[in-house]
Amino acid sequence: MEFMTVTLSDGRVLDVLAGGGGSRTGLLFHHGTPGNSPRYRSWFDAVEAHGLRPVGYSRPGYATSTRHPGRTVASAVADSVELLDQLGIDDFYSVGGSGGGPHVIACAGLLPDRCRGAAALVTIAPWGAPGLDYFAAMADINIDEFQASLAGEWEIRELLAVEGEPFRHITGADMVAQLGDALPAADQAVATGEWAEHESYGLRRALEHSLDGWVDDDLAFVQPWGVDLAAIRVPVHIWQGELDRLVPWSHGQWLAEHIPGARFNLAAGQGHFSLGVANRDQILDDLLGAAAS
Repeated sequence: MEFMTVTLSDGRVLDVLAGGGGSRTGLLFHHGTPGNSPRYRSWFDAVEAHGLRPVGYSRPGYATSTRHPGRTVASAVADSVELLDQLGIDDFYSVGGSGGGPHVIACAGLLPDRCRGAAALVTIAPWGAPGLDYFAAMADINIDEFQASLAGEWEIRELLAVEGEPFRHITGADMVAQLGDALPAADQAVATGEWAEHESYGLRRALEHSLDGWVDDDLAFVQPWGVDLAAIRVPVHIWQGELDRLVPWSHGQWLAEHIPGARFNLAAGQGHFSLGVANRDQILDDLLGAAAS
């Protein structure tokens, strides 16, 4: 695998981590909020074992990716198309979690002739989702972030200047303490050792130059996504952790009910981070097997 920079047609650049192999079928990862291109690096070997080329990229404003002010969730689709074209990838699967989940779903909805299937993990529902009590069972840290985003860019910048600043310098040993009671026991158990070192490195790298990517993600999440969920025909798998407090499982249930044919997987005893660690192989096997059948 290698880090590279991909220049888009409008002159912006994307920070990319691409796996090896000559396959023209890829698996495109969308990291969470905040995050960066190597977030799913530990999945690359498993993806390559399925005969696919894994690719991750930092959304605009994160790491060395150029900021794209005013971007929406759907904006990621145009960036994804250019990225895949330049890498010589024709069709692809998409996987991502948390803040990456909406971008995964947008790829499924807007690229039906190219996206073979999608897995959205611990994913927030669209803001204002009818019938969903959006903040029910959600940790205060995320409620505060959403409310600041609804108030506008100045307010979310002010919040992140205080609450987000520690993540620019976080170490593996800080992970559990920094997120506090937002992490159930299952998440605290994985937020140590090698996983914590990888995650903390990614957060530092994502925010090294600015908080712009985080700000723009949050602003995009309280706007319309730009995709008609009811029109999606690509296979979509929704995975949610039963004990997740950062994104309560009711969000995933709502998404599954509003995306035709979506498969809802509620992982008993799992949280926001532990879900992907405990279920990686099943997520890939189910997604790739279902889409190929």
